[in-house]
Amino acid sequence: MEDDVCGIPGGRRLLSVDAQHADVAVVGGGIVGLAAARALTEQQPGIRVCVLEKEDSVGRHQTGRNSGVVHAGIYYAPGSLKATLCASGRVALKAYTAERGLPYDECGKVIVAVREDELERLHELHRRATANGVPGVRLLDERELRDIEPSAKGIAALHSPVTAITDFGAIAASYARDIVAANGTVTTGFAVMSITQHADSVELTARDGRTVIAGRVLVCAGLYGDRVAALAGDTADPRIVPFRGDYYRLSPQKAALVHGLIYPVPDPDLPFLGVHLTRTVAGDVLVGPNAVLATAREGYRPTTIRVRDVAQTLAWPGFWKFGRRYWRVGAAEMRRATSRRLFATAAAEYVPGIVARDLERSPSGVRAQALSVDGRMVDDFAITEIGKVVSVRNAPSPAATSSLPIGAELARRLLAPQQVVANS
Repeated sequence: MEDDVCGIPGGRRLLSVDAQHADVAVVGGGIVGLAAARALTEQQPGIRVCVLEKEDSVGRHQTGRNSGVVHAGIYYAPGSLKATLCASGRVALKAYTAERGLPYDECGKVIVAVREDELERLHELHRRATANGVPGVRLLDERELRDIEPSAKGIAALHSPVTAITDFGAIAASYARDIVAANGTVTTGFAVMSITQHADSVELTARDGRTVIAGRVLVCAGLYGDRVAALAGDTADPRIVPFRGDYYRLSPQKAALVHGLIYPVPDPDLPFLGVHLTRTVAGDVLVGPNAVLATAREGYRPTTIRVRDVAQTLAWPGFWKFGRRYWRVGAAEMRRATSRRLFATAAAEYVPGIVARDLERSPSGVRAQALSVDGRMVDDFAITEIGKVVSVRNAPSPAATSSLPIGAELARRLLAPQQVVANS
């Protein structure tokens, strides 16, 4: 039965109990899974690709609940997969949005040092950015900072003119339309509950009993990436531990103080970047996010609690090792999560004049943080393979920025064992 699914003409919502057959099935309709499915149709025209998404539209979670920043590659270790894919991903994404008429604004970014003890870290970021080939990146003194962000206050800053903002939800929907245009399918409302590998195929069964038979499977399940990979026989390590990121929106009067993106200098001993100010393509300025342990994998509100999710987090040895290292940070983040004033204080450190009454609540997001059994945050992209199933076990920021080259690499891996022969 053909209908209009998630705004995709020709998208499919399967109603038949008969099995659907595909050369490759992609589990997860976030931006990475969609980019991989799209790349498959480009690398092997005619291939039968099926994207299986549990929600009623694509890009509902991490893809659609973020600040929309297109990263330039400042933070990542030179030579890492993150650094390499971010650089190529930004260029490819800029070209793609131009071709499709999607929003893309190179508003630029400043990372602001407000204390002397932050200067060495700022210079290290400059060294990394230079090694990663970030175009136009340069150090600023206090006067040069005011030329770019007149309301920002700091003793020095790092400026990245090519850091941009976009709408990743719109990009994901565009990828889905590309897949359908190439005779692939995007099936929503298909929550995969079992994955059975046979000698020459993989059988995926949904909660309602529908079945897809595929030659190969790619798991890009984001917040549930570890659980879905485990259905195919993959290991429990690393475990996804969800962290909620709360955002506020600046009042229109104070939003005029921010021209682009204003970030603090991150502390290398802490796991997250800290509260920052981000202009969006919709014209708002977001303040955030913090990072607090979520009580559900889709726990966008503090009151959302799922016992199974909490139990899995608490049962993971890596969580307790991680917690022992960062408990002070966690306590501070929890305090800030309950205080508009503390959010405003953090923002006012580098944009003076922001007070609590200038902030109003904005939708939160949840980050799928992969933690190893020894308590380490898995920092780079992690991909595993069990039989005919390839699983993305960790796709941290800048995964959205890097979605096109990540998708191309995943497609190559899926096609590498042997070229899939598409049946007409």
